[in-house]
Amino acid sequence: MQPITSSEIEAQKPDREDRVRRIIHVDMDAFYASVEQRDNPELRGKPVAVGGAAARGVVAAASYEARAFGVRSALPSITAKRRCPDLIFVPPRFDVYRAVSSQIHAIFAEYTDLIEPLSLDEAYLDVTDNKHGIAIATEIATRIRGRIKDVTGLNASAGISYCKFLAKMASDLNKPNGQAVITPKHGPTFVEGLAVKKFHGVGPATAAKMERLGILTGADLREKSLAFLQEHFGKSGVWYYNISRGIDDRPIRPNRERKSVGAEDTFMTDIVDLDAARAEISPLVDKVWRHCEAKNLYGRSVTLKVKYADFQIITRSRTEASPFGAPGEVVATVQALLDPLFPTAKGIRLLGVTLSSFTDEAANGSAGQLQFEI
Repeated sequence: MQPITSSEIEAQKPDREDRVRRIIHVDMDAFYASVEQRDNPELRGKPVAVGGAAARGVVAAASYEARAFGVRSALPSITAKRRCPDLIFVPPRFDVYRAVSSQIHAIFAEYTDLIEPLSLDEAYLDVTDNKHGIAIATEIATRIRGRIKDVTGLNASAGISYCKFLAKMASDLNKPNGQAVITPKHGPTFVEGLAVKKFHGVGPATAAKMERLGILTGADLREKSLAFLQEHFGKSGVWYYNISRGIDDRPIRPNRERKSVGAEDTFMTDIVDLDAARAEISPLVDKVWRHCEAKNLYGRSVTLKVKYADFQIITRSRTEASPFGAPGEVVATVQALLDPLFPTAKGIRLLGVTLSSFTDEAANGSAGQLQFEI
């Protein structure tokens, strides 16, 4: 394959009207917390966190009232309570969230079949050729948000643009309960003024690396040559070169394949003993295995996640030539990854197991063999 050149990329700029797509990114506002406030009037207008209130708990979602105090998802519950003493913790009800999500996705399907779910509460929609023949994407977004409010009682925000990246960025501009549009004319200019740390898909480590290279904004990124970006960021260099110019031709993928399935557990007390840590692996693997089996997913790679008491996180992975054929094989592999970490000078707060590198066939034959083992 010939390397991609900058001239080839420049030819892809969104400057031809007949190539302009209409992409909507719909994102529910504080979804889990909003469902809880909807179902319990006593929670409305109050700071709410969905998650465990115990000292070892973690916030899964926070209402906007709680966010005003700096409470956010993934924050340790003890820290969240310190920031917001009046914070009300509510245990998650994932069965309810899934049911509401199904209602929302049914509304999406009233307008288009090109729906790419990202999670229970957000999705991309390609409405270029929609079921109602509406030419204006902003009108479709307004209708969808109205239907969601009527059916579920919940607010949604939306971003409208000619590509997924900018639709995603636009959906954050007028949150909560609003929408924004970024046109092809204004796309490159919008990206130029955006801090790279706010780019969707750019994590803290990449943002820090860019900063060391003098790249703080989209304009800084655009100044770098394709060769420079490929040298420092590998395959992602092409993506950064493209997006700094407002180019994102990724299609909406209605049947996007699951890349990984994982489970993790935070412990009430830190684990310092190897035997105790090994005992926690089997329940995690069983949970992941049941989910994969139900979806006919057969993974070749397994990753162990370890979070220590000081919140340092490390991972250890192993990839096999063929998919794992039984949960016991996964347990043995994960325990082999775990053993060298002991003895440990600090306790383990959390363990997680993830399967990935999925294939279409089970190990040593058909999926039927795998199911027979249960």
